[in-house]
Amino acid sequence: MLENLTSTCEAPGCDRSLDDDALMLAMRTEAGERRAYECACGAVTVTVVRG
Repeated sequence: MLENLTSTCEAPGCDRSLDDDALMLAMRTEAGERRAYECACGAVTVTVVRG
């Protein structure tokens, strides 16, 4: 359920959706998937999706 939420950039002055324009890198481990999003503003956000 939580993996369907839309992440947004939390950098000051930015509120872009990280699903649309962001560059995403994903790494899967036994503990789940780590996703690193680079927003157009230059900020990087990391999320963890447990699988």
